[in-house]
Amino acid sequence: MGYKIDTNARCAVIGYGSWATALVKILQENEPQVGWYIRNDEVLEHIRRHKTNPRYLRDVRFDTGRLSLSNNLDQIVDEFDILVLAVPSIYLKATLAPLTVSLESKFVVSAIKGIVPDELVTIAEYMNRNYGLPFDQIGIVSGPCHAEEVALERLSYLTSVCKTPENSEALGQKIRTDYIRVSGSTDIYGIEYAAVLKNIYAIAVGMAIGLGYGDNFLAVLISNGAMEMARFMERTYPEKRNVFASAYLGDLLVTSYSQFSRNRRFGLMIGKGYSVHSAQMEMSMVAEGYYAADCIMKINLRKGVDMPIAGMVYKVLYQGASPSSSMRSLTERLF
Repeated sequence: MGYKIDTNARCAVIGYGSWATALVKILQENEPQVGWYIRNDEVLEHIRRHKTNPRYLRDVRFDTGRLSLSNNLDQIVDEFDILVLAVPSIYLKATLAPLTVSLESKFVVSAIKGIVPDELVTIAEYMNRNYGLPFDQIGIVSGPCHAEEVALERLSYLTSVCKTPENSEALGQKIRTDYIRVSGSTDIYGIEYAAVLKNIYAIAVGMAIGLGYGDNFLAVLISNGAMEMARFMERTYPEKRNVFASAYLGDLLVTSYSQFSRNRRFGLMIGKGYSVHSAQMEMSMVAEGYYAADCIMKINLRKGVDMPIAGMVYKVLYQGASPSSSMRSLTERLF
């Protein structure tokens, strides 16, 4: 019969970045108690005393009486049933390293839009491979939803992704609010990879803006990115999916156009002449697309999908190719 999310399942968030903070805010709309694992003691104590995260979304105030705050991962895992992973993919291993208790009875949700860098697998694949969690105990929360707009309670849309529609709906109920609309899906593979790929294309868009390309070109670049994404998903995991839905195309669009997009900002700096290292040092948050560009190219060595945009970004970020000449060459491949 498989795993079934209980209506009374208790939720905890692992991580304290902007998206983790936004997810705690969302969950507090519905849940009597929300767990929050924060391994930074300074941040933890600040939230306990002042009810705000000192580093991210500082205007969001929490009802700390309804928060179980802890820097002990085992305690949070023991106490809660649904564990939402919301840390940059590069830090996932270190974040989970202190865990000694079993995840056997838990439902793990990835809110991470990235690939585990040295493993070349998505978060769901990593949890399945390294922690033995079957895919019916793994979910995804994704969609065109920036944490900054959640903090402002601007209308946003998320997709709850689980292997069964019943679990998708049960998870969706946990994150549905007056300002968060939720749709369901069972396409764990496609939506997770769409969330990874759109970050690479947003870097390309940022580069183009930095190099002085206009809106006409950006429209072509983004539409070609959408086609490239669809080709990758169709070749690697064919399934009946609507790639125009918000969890695929919508997420690509918001990441490419939004002022809040860290990947677009990272690409913008590269286009303006920053070195990769300098751009990373300027960023206060992780640009997942940087790591994804390397991972996707390595994965694609086995798949052989035509990916000129992702290939261009990889060459600029990892092989020292010139952004201006690389973009100019790419223009000949777009239509």
